[in-house]
Amino acid sequence: MANGYTSAAAMLLLITSLTMNFLMFNTILAYDPSPLQDICVADLNSSVRVNGLPCKDPSTVKADDFFFSGMDKPGNTTNPIKATFTPVNARQVPGANTLGLTIARLDFAEGGYLPPHYHPRASEFLMILEGSMEVGVVIPSLGYRQLNKTLNKGDAFVVPVGLVHYQRNKAVGATVAFAALNSQNPGLTVLANSVFGASPEIESDVLAEAFQLDEKTVEGLQAVF
Repeated sequence: MANGYTSAAAMLLLITSLTMNFLMFNTILAYDPSPLQDICVADLNSSVRVNGLPCKDPSTVKADDFFFSGMDKPGNTTNPIKATFTPVNARQVPGANTLGLTIARLDFAEGGYLPPHYHPRASEFLMILEGSMEVGVVIPSLGYRQLNKTLNKGDAFVVPVGLVHYQRNKAVGATVAFAALNSQNPGLTVLANSVFGASPEIESDVLAEAFQLDEKTVEGLQAVF
């Protein structure tokens, strides 16, 4: 029991250390502006629309504004992709507003995957806690070369900002990972949904030319998405 506790504590310390180093390194390159005050706890009830979230009265700030509980709880993987992405940012922790930070728990059932997607406003630091995961990232400047790696427990991988990537669990059993992104609103664009699920639809002849497919095939894909 003591060995298990020590192992878990060591893993948590490693995750914390690597995440903080990643975020500190990326401060210079971060897409979010630097904060102009010590704290700017988000006022989630405000109707004001700004690039971020408005600050609430500092005199009403409490410890719970900086607290979140539940990252130890598995996400629901009962869905078509057998995976879930559970983010924690300023919406869940108002005290994280203006800090340029999102943490997420990733849960994959056996055979689960996150389809090709990208984050337009953040780089991603990914670390495996349990199980294993295949991750692939496409580098446009290398002639759209794909870099592919299988990660096991304790392994980490970095995805640069704006690059298309995917994750999937090819192993037996579930996989759990944590991701740190250097924006409080990194964005998520899923390629298939963007192209074939756009509303109003992109004209099928445009997509047929772009993907060198016949229009019937394109229309079939649009019906799915």
